[in-house]
Amino acid sequence: MSGSVAQLYEEDFVRLAEQQSSALREAARTGTDLPLDWENLAEEIESLGVSYRRELRSHMAVIIEHLLKLENSPAVDPRQGWIDTIGRERLNIEDLLEGSPSLKGQVGPIIEQLRPRVARLATISLFGYGETARKLPVPGYTEEQVLGEWFPDDPLSPRAEREEPS
Repeated sequence: MSGSVAQLYEEDFVRLAEQQSSALREAARTGTDLPLDWENLAEEIESLGVSYRRELRSHMAVIIEHLLKLENSPAVDPRQGWIDTIGRERLNIEDLLEGSPSLKGQVGPIIEQLRPRVARLATISLFGYGETARKLPVPGYTEEQVLGEWFPDDPLSPRAEREEPS
């Protein structure tokens, strides 16, 4: 493995997968006589990058759903669980983006795609527990709100505790 490829492997796996799948397809077009299934190898490597994107979407969907529930649910009991889950998911995303920084540019578009779908999911979930009879609004969460330390105004959230006067 060349130095630049090895470095990319360490710095941004998703970008490496995209680059290597393109390189395999180019090698197949040039007509090498190596007995390899070039196209399927390229697809498999490419799918590794797709898997990372799917993982990012999944973590972000959980965060958005729980932020919506914190904002709209009157329930007290599950709140700390939602807060804890948001914290874990944010850590997972931090690790994922550290290993594949090229995914950072996809965070905003993913939030935009997820917002209406997750609002429907959270509405159904809260409705199932008798907590809402209305459709929840599609949130306008920013990247910083989803990935940062922000929580909706909530007396039980860690942010609200830090902001209370001493």
